Amino acid sequence: MMPGSTHTFIRVVRRLLALIALVLIASGGAAFWWLHQPLVTGSEPLELAIEPGTTPRGIARDVAAAGARVDARMLYAWFRFSGQDRAIKAGNYEIPPGTTPRALLQKLVRGEETLRALTLVEGWNWRQVRQALAREDQLKPDAANLSDEALMAQLGRPGVPPEGRFFPDTYAYAKGSSDIALLRRALHAMDRRLEAAWAQRAADTPLKSADEALILASIVEKETGRPGDRAQIAGVFANRLRAGMLLQTDPTVIYGLGERFDGNLRRRDLLADTPWNTYTRAGLPPTPIAMPGKAALLAAVQPEPTRALYFVAKGDGTSHFSASLEEHNRAVNRYQRGQ
Repeated sequence: MMPGSTHTFIRVVRRLLALIALVLIASGGAAFWWLHQPLVTGSEPLELAIEPGTTPRGIARDVAAAGARVDARMLYAWFRFSGQDRAIKAGNYEIPPGTTPRALLQKLVRGEETLRALTLVEGWNWRQVRQALAREDQLKPDAANLSDEALMAQLGRPGVPPEGRFFPDTYAYAKGSSDIALLRRALHAMDRRLEAAWAQRAADTPLKSADEALILASIVEKETGRPGDRAQIAGVFANRLRAGMLLQTDPTVIYGLGERFDGNLRRRDLLADTPWNTYTRAGLPPTPIAMPGKAALLAAVQPEPTRALYFVAKGDGTSHFSASLEEHNRAVNRYQRGQ
């Protein structure tokens, strides 16, 4: 090659390299700009459901189909280029306004699903739990069409009534989760709480099993107007069980009446025999009557030592405790009959 030609060739190569460098710089700048552009420009978040087994390419398509302003091919290329495309987790997500491709990938890799919450309230009965589940339109109603028996069998407790078996607490769940999955968590939570309480039972407890503790705790939960009275109320019931006395507690009668109860407990109701009527049947009822909380569970197994055999509501949320029937009758006349 002649000297002049050599110089010309070198200049051409240098220009090509410079051009390539400019293209790379421009491409890199464009990519940087694109990674920081919002995918959602409206005021409402987009909902994205990623089913298990969806490929990264399919996920990119789902994002675009959900309404994001993005080319699915570019989004898929970003997933691949990041090296995290296989780390994306299935689930239900919300893509809020302002979310960029970079932020979206971080959310999907971390599995930051959109969570809702359901609170099961202390003292609720099973019918109220069913109603609360039915109101949660973001839960899959898998339990809705199951009988109580079929549901408990699916939860691994065949033959066990559902009443009182679920711990009252607030449970977070991802949109689209099964209501059965939420109930399973509440069931296991009650198992743990009940086991822990039973392990701390008083040596002289009249209760024969953890199940009996759960039943008594549910009665204590429903009878308690003031938290500080729980242990003493449990002490009254423990004394009556030891003495072989009828428990004679109104909440069990109300529970036995079910939907027939109109808010007014009458004398005829106290005489109407049901398996839960502790005015007509001795001992504990056959099942809990509500969901007891942690404090009621502990009160049932660690009742306050007391001579009281009776108590009556004073109308201010507290109770008056009596050791004799004569004293109790005076308290009833004073606090309930105004005499």
